[in-house]
Amino acid sequence: MTGSTQRASARLRADARAVADSPWLLLAGLFLLTASAAAYQIVPASINPVVMDRLEVGPVAASWLVSVMFLLPVFASVPSGVLLDRVDLNRAISAATLLLIAVCAWGWAAADAGSYRWLIVSRGVGALAFVTVWNAANSVVNGAFDARNRATAVGLYTASGAVGFALAQFTGPLLVESLSLGAAMGGYAVLAVAGLAVFAAAGGAPAPPDGSAAAAVPSGAELRAVLTDRRVWHISALGFCAYALYLFINSWLPTYMNEVAGLSLAQSGLFVAFFPAMGALSRMSSGLISDRLFGARRRPVAVLSFAVTAPTFVGFALVSNVAVLFVLLAISGYFVQLGLGLFFSYVREVVDPGVAATAISLLTAVGGVGAFVAPIGAGWLIESTGGYAVAFGVAAALTVVALGGAWVAPRTAGG
Repeated sequence: MTGSTQRASARLRADARAVADSPWLLLAGLFLLTASAAAYQIVPASINPVVMDRLEVGPVAASWLVSVMFLLPVFASVPSGVLLDRVDLNRAISAATLLLIAVCAWGWAAADAGSYRWLIVSRGVGALAFVTVWNAANSVVNGAFDARNRATAVGLYTASGAVGFALAQFTGPLLVESLSLGAAMGGYAVLAVAGLAVFAAAGGAPAPPDGSAAAAVPSGAELRAVLTDRRVWHISALGFCAYALYLFINSWLPTYMNEVAGLSLAQSGLFVAFFPAMGALSRMSSGLISDRLFGARRRPVAVLSFAVTAPTFVGFALVSNVAVLFVLLAISGYFVQLGLGLFFSYVREVVDPGVAATAISLLTAVGGVGAFVAPIGAGWLIESTGGYAVAFGVAAALTVVALGGAWVAPRTAGG
């Protein structure tokens, strides 16, 4: 009896270790962590009218609360990627998460005090925490899975951003109504704590194949080669277009639905939450579509993404019927984000694995430019023209340009 009990206990311990060592549990922890950071990142857009009213600012100033989250990573992303290729990723993720939790508390206090200045400063610091988490987690997920499952795993991971956006678009107005503006600005830190706990339970980032941390450290020449690689810049340019389109809709469609379609803020938040929610589905499926339907080729997925998205933006400019807008939202929500889930695998596959974090960080930086420009640029167009038609027209034109870029995008080993 004792022997049986010992064997059963040994099996349980072995099963527990297997679960803890599973890359899928690691992925789950990083998914939660990044979803919380993404919700924190976009939540001002879901409550723009309240932000403008309580902080006494206009559309452009309100847009800065979102855009600052993408401006600073433009400058910080590549340095952080170079650093992450040389340091312990577990410590980097833990430190960045703790900083994110601290700035959430800071933003909560600043928003409830009605201080626009301190709120935007806190979000600037939060942007640095976000880009470190994003780049480090991307690198960890890419390294934790083999080539057969990498695109699928990275697609699932990048869906965390869309899930976070959907969560903020839906719950942001509810938090403002039931608690306070500060609760909406800082309350998502709870998910970050949960994500970090699961990440730690999974054992953290996997060790290098030969067990040597030094084996993963790239040389200066290798880093320079990545930063001057035309293929990396080409894929990053596609990321610019995709992120610009994605942030334009997330930033201004809630206000558009409130002002033009006549929905309440809570109704428009629920409506627009469907956009990133569709993106979560598309990001999760992008790797499967590429790996299974297109034989691990990445370029056809990018072409498909922009080809279907282009006419939906024309439709947004021409109609105001809620039912038609919902259909357009579902289609654009799926296809505009189909590439976003794949580009982080795509860019990694055109460089040496030892400099993967640097390539990912460059994509993040260039995509961040698009994400930064879109909310402010759209706000300026809306403010200057007194309507939304021109802004939607510019977005449609950008989609056509992106389609041309995707058509001649670089090939990977898969074709």
